[in-house]
Amino acid sequence: MGLLQPEPGLLIWMTLAFLVVFILVARFGFPVILKAIDERKEYIDSSLDAAHKARQKLDNLQSEMDAIRTDAERQKAEILRSAAETREKILSEARSRAEQEGERIIATAKANAETEREAILRDARHQVALLSIAISEKLLRGKLDNEQSQTSLAEKLLEEMDGKGTSPRKEA
Repeated sequence: MGLLQPEPGLLIWMTLAFLVVFILVARFGFPVILKAIDERKEYIDSSLDAAHKARQKLDNLQSEMDAIRTDAERQKAEILRSAAETREKILSEARSRAEQEGERIIATAKANAETEREAILRDARHQVALLSIAISEKLLRGKLDNEQSQTSLAEKLLEEMDGKGTSPRKEA
């Protein structure tokens, strides 16, 4: 017989050997293989669950990060607005104080100028009065050199005083 047609005895022994190997493999090999496959399946499932959870955490973190960024931008805008308001308030107060100080300085300067003007006018009046007295004295000395002009001047003054009604005595 040839290689392509096995003998019946060989066929029985081959079948018997196959059954023994199959039983041994089914009894001892398949459970180990099935256990390894189950473990691998559980590992893949747990890895997929972990990846899914990591993806969810990443999405949550992204959402939190967006919320924090939005809050930070809102706080930044509020701080900038507050700083601008504070700056305007400080500038307004500084302008107000400067205007008040300027008005006070101007008022003081005006008062000092008025006081100086009055002092100058008082001094000028005094000088004019002294000068008038000096001029009158020189004119009167010049006019009152003789006795007749002195008498005439005295009579004239008495007449002026009588005309006003301030004379202490009247001549008869």
